[in-house]
Order: sequence, then structure tokens, then C-alpha cells
Amino acid sequence: RDALPFDEAAVAASQAGTSAAGQPDAADTAADTSQPATQGCSCPSAAAASLVAAAAPGSATTDGGSQAAPTASTALASELRQWPVQIKLVPINAPYFNGAELLIAADCAAYARAGFHAEFMAGKVTLIGCPKLDSVDYSEKLAEIIRQNDIRSLTVVRMEVPCCGGIEYAAASALQNSGKDIQLDIVTLSIRGDVIS
Repeated sequence: RDALPFDEAAVAASQAGTSAAGQPDAADTAADTSQPATQGCSCPSAAAASLVAAAAPGSATTDGGSQAAPTASTALASELRQWPVQIKLVPINAPYFNGAELLIAADCAAYARAGFHAEFMAGKVTLIGCPKLDSVDYSEKLAEIIRQNDIRSLTVVRMEVPCCGGIEYAAASALQNSGKDIQLDIVTLSIRGDVIS
């Protein structure tokens, strides 16, 4: 198709943010009120928050009716009850710890076990970590979480690989050092996601 001849002055004016007539473009002069004047620089990854789960698909509604039947994309719902989940980031005195059943899981566990949310996370506060990659002993922080909060039970889900023993050790040491008598359950998953102990 035919094209208009190149207009060097119009291009220069456009690059300068003005129209060909020399007036500023309307888009440039309109104030953008959708964004604050300054942006905060804090990272939300460490801000403690309780997460309220929505009603499960197909469950009864408050008016006595029923929601639509679940589809393949909505059948599974997250069981995560709080944020953050990383042991290194979670605050020691978060309100969601009071009266909590605590799950401490290896990072890989939720990827290895297909039904991890429903089987292990439901009704629990979940903390995750990898003793090999984090290169830190979680036991001191976990001990303070257990000591300073009303933790009702403690479950550890680890992988069968030897390096994952660090998370089991940290949880057991934390419980002992907390001075509390709380039930501790250890679940070990194979790399294929089977429960092996």
C-alpha cells in the first residue's frame, strides 16, 4: 500500500512529547491519579497476614442454596491459612499461631505429593523450608514460635533424601528446647510422593 512521505518535523515533535502543532499531548498533560505520588519500597513477602479461605465449590451458601458444581479448574482449593510461609520470613509472634496446629514441611514435599494441601495443610498453619538450600538451623526460631505461642500439635513432612533430615532434626530440637509437651508427628515422603513412614 502507499505510505505517506516521511515527516521529520512531526517525528521530532512526537519524540519531544508534543503534537505537530506544538501543543503538549493530552495524554502527557493529564494527571495520573491512579498511582500514588511515591511508591513504597518495602517488600510484602514478610508482612504477616491471615488468609480467609473462600467457600469450597459446591458447598452450601448462606441463603441455603448451593454453589455451582466444581469444574476441573475449580475443584481444588488452596489450604494455605497464612502468609508468609517460609520459616526464615515468618514472624515469631504472628496471631495465627495462637491455638494452631503447626505443619513444618520441606519445600519439595508439596510438589512431590499431589494431594498435599488436602492431606497435610487443611486446618494447619504451614511453614516451609529447605535445610540444604537455606544453610541455616531453624531450631532456634521454631523453638521461640513454640515457646511463645499456644501451639496445639506439630507435624513435620519431609522427603526421604538424607539432607531433608535437617528439617526433622530442627523441629524435634525446637520442641525439646521449648520446654513444652506437644505431640510431634513425622511423615516421610518418597521422591515419587508416596508416604513411606
